Amino acid sequence: MAPLLVILIIGGYVLYAGCFVIGVMAVYELFRGFKAMDIHASFPIALCSSIALYAVGLVDQYLTGKEIYASFVLYLAWLFLSVLASLLYLFRIDERKLEDALATITGIVYIIFFCYHIAWISTWGAMDYLVWLVVITAFGTDIMAYFSGYALGKHKLCPKISPKKTIEGSIGGTLGSIILCGLFGFFFAKELLIHCLIVGLLGGVISQFGDLTASVFKRKMGIKDYGNLIPGHGGILDRFDSVLFTGPLVCYYFTLIGVGSTGMWNVL
Repeated sequence: MAPLLVILIIGGYVLYAGCFVIGVMAVYELFRGFKAMDIHASFPIALCSSIALYAVGLVDQYLTGKEIYASFVLYLAWLFLSVLASLLYLFRIDERKLEDALATITGIVYIIFFCYHIAWISTWGAMDYLVWLVVITAFGTDIMAYFSGYALGKHKLCPKISPKKTIEGSIGGTLGSIILCGLFGFFFAKELLIHCLIVGLLGGVISQFGDLTASVFKRKMGIKDYGNLIPGHGGILDRFDSVLFTGPLVCYYFTLIGVGSTGMWNVL
C-alpha cells in the first residue's frame, strides 16, 4: 500500500493518473467476478470509457466562463456514449446476454465514474488537500469499526451480507471517522472544521454502505475476494470499495457549499 500513499502525498497529475489506473484495475476485477456468474461484461468498452472520462476531465480544467456549459455537455455526452457502447455490445445477439450489457454499464458507473471523483478533487488547486478526507473517512471508518467490533461487538449488523460486522463496530467506525476528520480540520483546515466534522459523520455511514455493497456483489458472485494483489486485503476493489462511495460524497458536499468547485461544477 506504500506506493499508493506516496501517490496521494504527491497529488496533482500523479494522483489523477493513479486514480485512472486504480479504476481500470478495479473494473477488471469486478468483471472477472461477473464471469463466475457466466456474465461477460466488456472490459474494452470500460477501458475506452475510462480513457474518455479522464480526457474530458483534463479539458474541463481549462474551461471558464460560458465554456463551462460546454464542459457540462461533455460529461453528459460521455455518459450517453458509454451507455450506448454497452448496449451496442448486445448486437452480437447470438453471443451476448442482456446481463452482459447491464454488467458493463454497472462497472462503468460504479467503478470508473465513482473513482473519478477522487481525481476530480485533485484538480481543485489550493483546495486539493480535501482529497485526504476521502481516505480518512473510508480507511478511518474501516479501522475503527474493526477495533470497536472486536472489543465490543455483540449484535450483528448485516449477517447475511457480512457475518463479522456488528452494530457496535458500525457505531465505533462512524465515531472514529468524525474524530479523525475533526482532527484533520483542526490542524489543516480550521476554516472548514465544522464541515470536516459533517463529512466525517456522513462519510462514516456511507463508507460502510460501500463496503457492504461490494460484499453483496461478492456474495452473489460466489467469491471471497476480488483478487490477491494486496496481501491480506485481496484485490484493489477489496481495499477501495468504501473509497468509491466517499469520493463522490466529499466531492459533492464541498461543491454544494461552494468550496473547491472547478469546471462543470460552477454550473451549479
